[in-house]
Amino acid sequence: MYHGIEKSGLGIPLADVFGKEPKMAKYRKLGKTSDQRKALLRNQVTGLIYKGKIITTQARAKEVMKIADGLIALAVKEKDNYETVKVSVKVPLKDKDGKRVKEVVDGKKVTKFETVEKEIKKDMPSRLHARHQMLKVLYPVTEVPAKAAGRKKGTKEVDLVAKLFDEYGPKYASRNGGYTRIIKIGQRKGDGAMQVVLELV
Repeated sequence: MYHGIEKSGLGIPLADVFGKEPKMAKYRKLGKTSDQRKALLRNQVTGLIYKGKIITTQARAKEVMKIADGLIALAVKEKDNYETVKVSVKVPLKDKDGKRVKEVVDGKKVTKFETVEKEIKKDMPSRLHARHQMLKVLYPVTEVPAKAAGRKKGTKEVDLVAKLFDEYGPKYASRNGGYTRIIKIGQRKGDGAMQVVLELV
């Protein structure tokens, strides 16, 4: 009869060999060193939040799922935890073609500015902390227009934290966990690893 005591090859309980019962690993190592594993998971979480779905292996997907669900849960919790404040900011004047209006001051051409009132969201302390936690995981993403590939002009930074708070927070507000799902698509040619689609529900 099995009493929950694993035995070594010598017939001695493993608890006596190791000093305590052996435990399962807390996470998958994915065949990487610690920093490589962290970079891989950060990259895949960023891709999932940005695109909504990624194709990866089953083992990696299960690790990415844990992190992504945690970030979305943070966004749901803190989505409305801010106050709106009015600020005055200087913005450059632009003509009908979208070019900056210049004026001559002391013989030099300088951009002409105007002062406008803007409303901004000011994070409360717990939301600010949540923002910092998200930024520790997510990589910066830059969108490049298809026509201007390889050029700096027309590129723009994507604010993934704002996407989490403003899009995913309200979307999953009524859902209590389980923000992602795994769909198996078959084995990969070459090494036979199970490939899956990891997507947001």
